[in-house]
Amino acid sequence: MLLCCCSSDSEVMAEVPANAGKTLVVYYTYTGNCREIVRTLTSQIQADVLEIQPAEKGLKYEANGYAQGTQLLNAIKANPNSASSYPAIDPVATSLNSYQNIIIVTPLWWSQMAAIMQTYLFNYGPQMAGKHVGLIVSSASSGISQVVADAKRLVPSATWMGDALWINNSNRSNATSLVQDWLKKLNFAEGQTTMNKMNITIDGQTQSVTLVENAATKALVEKLQQAPVTVTLNSSGGFEIWGALGFSLPTSNQQITAQPGDVILYSGSNICLFYGSNSWSYTRLGKIDGLSESELRSFLKAGESNISVTLSLTSGTTAITSLTSPNGEESIYSLNGQRVTNPTRGIYIKNGKKVIQ
Repeated sequence: MLLCCCSSDSEVMAEVPANAGKTLVVYYTYTGNCREIVRTLTSQIQADVLEIQPAEKGLKYEANGYAQGTQLLNAIKANPNSASSYPAIDPVATSLNSYQNIIIVTPLWWSQMAAIMQTYLFNYGPQMAGKHVGLIVSSASSGISQVVADAKRLVPSATWMGDALWINNSNRSNATSLVQDWLKKLNFAEGQTTMNKMNITIDGQTQSVTLVENAATKALVEKLQQAPVTVTLNSSGGFEIWGALGFSLPTSNQQITAQPGDVILYSGSNICLFYGSNSWSYTRLGKIDGLSESELRSFLKAGESNISVTLSLTSGTTAITSLTSPNGEESIYSLNGQRVTNPTRGIYIKNGKKVIQ
């Protein structure tokens, strides 16, 4: 939150310290499964992301009956208190000082935590003392009890936010709902900006939407704070209902393969609600919570025309306060979410901060 004041034509900002509950997601991936989990996770909460990389590239840990991976794990197991037992990782520039909540996402290697992630936690786990820490483990089918034990050994003085989440080959297709349910049970540090929510109502049935963090959702929340918005949508392509919002939102388009439940901004002024899949250049707004593909088709009146859809805010939802330009460039928006290139005197959002010109 920021306090602003004005002196003549100059811009003056008085900043309150950053959100005390700021969250970091730190992960390592070998097969890519953990990266997908992180994408799912960060579509539901605001968080910075740190990927851990091995210093030695191109190793095939699974080759020859997982010989290389087993060798790394055995070295750690033989002498877990020696830094020389752990494989080298690339330098890590991210400081943990700014974060009160840390979520670790790691694969399982032969019932243990992946050696690369163990290195990171051996080096930085002590700095997590007193912080709120959560754990997500990805495996094929093996149980995760030893990975949990590894985490607690390497991060001995953390406040664990809740039980570890286990995502495996049998439930991976349900990762979105698993992560969502898990997050609801976590004890985040005070001040954590968790999921910003919106409601979608069709024919008297209401479903919540978890909004992502970007300029478009910030502007949309501010619009809905004034009053709910009702739009008329039509089925299209066998994968979505879509139509004009009646106003424009800032765009941060990228090539996206939209999935069932995704809420998407198209061309800045059209909203698309997906019950199927399609790839295009979109701006992501959020995801409808907790419905299967068949339930989505029913809720969204798939195949029908002139569908009346009302967008509104859930109780307690406030404007998204953190905003960064996707290209790292300076971004200035009016309070109604329109990008401004030559601001005159007034109140604006500049690089995610309220300022007075």
